[in-house]
Formats: sequence, C-alpha cells, structure tokens
Amino acid sequence: MTKAIGNYMHRTDRLFWALCLGSSLFACVVLASIGMEQLGGFTTDELTGAVTGLGGYRKAMVQLGAMLAGAMLAVILSQIDYHSLVQIWPIHMAIAWGLVLPTLVLENWPNKNAPFVIGFSGGDTDNYSWYKIGGFTFQPTELAKISFILTFAMHLDHVRGRVNEPKELLKLLLHLLVPCAIIHIQGDDGTMLIFLAIGLCMLFAAGLSWKYILGALAVGTSAMAVAFGFFSDKIGKSYQWLRILAVYDPNNTSGWALNDEVLKSYTYQQSLGEISLGAGKIFGRGLFGGNYVYIPNAWNDFAFSWIGNAVGFVGCMLVLAVLLGIVAKAFMTGLRSEDMLGTFICTGIGGALLAQIIINIGMNVRVLPVVGVTLPFYSAGGSSMLMIYLSVGLVLSVYMHNKKTLFGNE
Repeated sequence: MTKAIGNYMHRTDRLFWALCLGSSLFACVVLASIGMEQLGGFTTDELTGAVTGLGGYRKAMVQLGAMLAGAMLAVILSQIDYHSLVQIWPIHMAIAWGLVLPTLVLENWPNKNAPFVIGFSGGDTDNYSWYKIGGFTFQPTELAKISFILTFAMHLDHVRGRVNEPKELLKLLLHLLVPCAIIHIQGDDGTMLIFLAIGLCMLFAAGLSWKYILGALAVGTSAMAVAFGFFSDKIGKSYQWLRILAVYDPNNTSGWALNDEVLKSYTYQQSLGEISLGAGKIFGRGLFGGNYVYIPNAWNDFAFSWIGNAVGFVGCMLVLAVLLGIVAKAFMTGLRSEDMLGTFICTGIGGALLAQIIINIGMNVRVLPVVGVTLPFYSAGGSSMLMIYLSVGLVLSVYMHNKKTLFGNE
C-alpha cells in the first residue's frame, strides 16, 4: 500500500493536489465559523449538556465528507486515461442529461416536502434545477457540465483546423447553445453563464478567429441594449431582471422598484456582503468569536464576504491567489498535453473555475447581479464539491497520461 501511494505521488501533480486540498480544508473552517455564528454550533442536550447533533457545524462536516469522497474519486479518475473517458461519451451524456431533462417539466414533484423531489426549488425563485433526496440536494447540471466538457472537447478535436469554417462553427455553436437553452428553461441562468464561458474558452483554445469573437461581442452588446432600451417593461417582471437593476440602478432612478421594501429585498444580501467585506479591514475579526456583520445564508453565494469579514483583505487575497493558482495549473496542464484533446479538457475545466470565481466575487463586491453562482471549494454543497473533485480528477488524468512538459519531453 505504501509503495502504491508513493508511486502515485511520484506520478501525480503534487502542487495541484496541495492547492485543491488546502482550499477545501480552509473552506471547512470557514463554514464552521459561519455555522457557529449563524446556526449555533453543536446541538446539546439541555439536561446533560451532551452533544446530540452537529447543529450549525453540519454544513462544514458535509463539506469535509464530500471533500474526502471527492478526493478518492479524483484519485481513481486520474488513473483512467482521459481518452477512454471521452470514448464512453454516450454513457455519461445519457446519465447527465437524463437527470436534467425531468426538471424541465416537473416543479417540486410530487411536493416540496416529500422525501424525494424532482425539480426542487429551495427558495423563492424560478430555478427548479435540483433533486432533493432526504435532507440532501443534488443539481444534475453539475454532472452535465463535466459531460459537456468531454463531448465538446471531442467535437473540437474532430474538427481541428476547421473550427473557423462556417459549417463546422455552426455545428459547434449548436453543441454549445442547446445545453445553454435547456438550462435557461430550468431557470438557472447562473449555470448557463458558466456553460457559455466553458464553450467560449474551449473555442478560443481551438483557434476561433478574432473576427467571430468581436462580431459576437458586437451582436450581443447590441441585442442587450435593444432589450434594455425597448423591452424592459415586458421582461422587467422577472426576478433576474430586478436583480440586475438592483446592482446598476441601486438608487431607483428609473422607478423600477415600486416601493422601498421592494428595493431593499433585492439589495439586502449584497449590501450586507459589501459591508462585511469592508468591515474586516486588513486582517479581519477572526474566524471564531468575532463581532461579525450578519449575511443571510453566508455559506452559499456569499462565503467570500464572510472570509473578508473574518480574515480581512490579506486573507481574501490569499484565498484568491490559491484559487487562481488552481486555475493556472489546470491551464498549464492543458499546455503540456501531447494532444489537443487533453488541452481542450483542461481549458474547459480551467475556464469553468475561472468564470465561477469572477462571477461570484463580482456578486460579493456588488459589481455583478446575484445569479446563483457559487465560489469553487468554498460555497457549501456536497454534490458541488464532489463535482469539483471529478474535474480535478480529469485534469490529473491529462497530467498523468502525458510525458510532455512545458519545456519539452520528460
């Protein structure tokens, strides 16, 4: 056993493992800090004082368990040649999208309080993209994200050198936009944005011409301007639109909020998150026992704001540096791949992580609207953590099944 572990550690990317596991362990500490402050720490018996439940530490313990399970899956996946994983695309594609599609037509079925729910929505939104199994939730689009990276990498590898031919480019765009449309229908526009980022990063790595990139930006910007300028009254009833206005028109100069209560309801969490980040100052108020700024459900999308409150600007910069280090390692592993298939896979995973980091932190500093994008490794969620480590396993598979380095062959 010791020899097998030593052999694995010799072949794998030890720095990548250290960055990922370090982020996960610190995330568990952060979630324990939030749980103690907001959910009351351990549950104890009133008479004996004995610990009877995890209480507020449950999210941290679930995160730790998911990290350990995910790390084991990553070890297994890393030892499977990524070419084999691509070749079985019909299997993982059927499983992933077979789980996603029922959520398009079923909303909280059979009912929200049932032990097993399809199309579960935990909040007051139109996002019914979850499954609930007992006390746990699972978002199948996380699995679909990994399947999409593998199938899109295979597609790009197949049309290598012809990506700028209109016919081939149209097929690639259909491959990208159909999943995006499905996820939009689900009501999960945050995940849709991540899919778009993955596809665009992989297309760029495949050599997509700048004329297409600039043209798409021009068309997209023009379409948004037209929608905002002429159809805002028709689309303005959606909560997504109101969240956008809450960021870009916080003073209600256009009269989008009917009253002050509506305005506060859409700016409340972001306002507190912004205050929390600044209140931590340089070194923060400590992870436990500090005088914290309250952020509702800080363990989800606003974990970064809590980090700022607890460990300050210095802590935020260290967390961000490690996360960007993970992204950089994913891209560098793609560069050292002996074939473009490995490059495309690592580019997709690196692009997904980078997009999540940018959007989530943009939400926390109130320059982007809240769209339900979590911070990798840090936001609570067992299924999300498992899927992140499956992505880690894919990057390591590319690393371990190539002999090429950035500076030549080993």
